[in-house]
Amino acid sequence: MKSLLFESEPKWIFSSHSIRQNLPSDLNSWLNESESLTQRLRNQFENIRVQVLFEKQETPFLTEWRTLNLPEKRYCLVREVVLLSNQMPLILARTVIPGKTLKITQGNLARLGSRPLGEILFSTPSLERESCGIVKIEPMLWATDFDIIAPLWGRRTQYSICKQPMLVSEFFLPSLFL
Repeated sequence: MKSLLFESEPKWIFSSHSIRQNLPSDLNSWLNESESLTQRLRNQFENIRVQVLFEKQETPFLTEWRTLNLPEKRYCLVREVVLLSNQMPLILARTVIPGKTLKITQGNLARLGSRPLGEILFSTPSLERESCGIVKIEPMLWATDFDIIAPLWGRRTQYSICKQPMLVSEFFLPSLFL
């Protein structure tokens, strides 16, 4: 099983000005956030915590290993979480971390537990943001226990740490905009 979030791989599109121009401004601000989403959540909501849904060595989806420029069938650490405020789910996230990236971080990214990934990432001096894509996922593609009844928007960002890549995908739940 590659994911607890998706029935099948989402179809990603590159961020283009014309697509973003037609999105609601509150959604656009989250899609364009260049700093830690966890920190932004903490600034706007109470009692932010991470609940790990899925974390294991797994082969990434096709577009993930292509984006990461990995050989086919290479195992990576795949972590899927939900960020909550007082038990209210706000953001679903999926992270794909190749072995070389885990090694360069001395395993810190492999031992996150319920700590937010952003706490480690945004305190890493060699962190670089490479690219960002966006996606709109229809409800029938979700495999979660969350009652998703409308399409959700998300973003996928490729980061590198000491030139070693990783992917972070974040999906914005309707409760974020209440």
